[in-house]
Amino acid sequence: MALIKSCRGKTPVFGDNCWFAENATIVGEVKMGNDCSVWFNSVIRGDVNSIRIGDKVNVQDGAVIHCTFEKTKVNIGNNVSIGHNALVHGCEIRDNVLIGMGAIVMDHCVVQSNCIIAAGAVLLEGTKTEEWSVYAGVPAKKVKTLTPELFDGEVKRIANNYVKYASWFK
Repeated sequence: MALIKSCRGKTPVFGDNCWFAENATIVGEVKMGNDCSVWFNSVIRGDVNSIRIGDKVNVQDGAVIHCTFEKTKVNIGNNVSIGHNALVHGCEIRDNVLIGMGAIVMDHCVVQSNCIIAAGAVLLEGTKTEEWSVYAGVPAKKVKTLTPELFDGEVKRIANNYVKYASWFK
């Protein structure tokens, strides 16, 4: 069973059909939708502010989601994949997004719907992406427009696969 803890009177709340790895940690004011998964060594820390996560979101191995005390919250839409060892901090991630492995999304960023943030990319504080775009680099910049083929082959495929992968562990 994952480590699920209350903090400051707030207890995580989950939708239906969610799966959490035994060593995942979910703390405080976290509200998660349906069909989500939180993988090995991931941390979702709603101790200092709220974290809202939509439906069909996967938080892959070693990823961290956190906020800044009394300044930023995290809002994550539907159909979002947070890649291995990514850091999502005090930001908004809209629907149909892939945050690549090791990427960092800082406070006050807004990742618009239908985007890919490439592996290792760093979105500096306050960055606002364009819809249907791929961002890469340090600091991250738009490198191309997201095609329907790339969207289906990456964003959609990964989100769907993680619902299937989670079912293997139930």
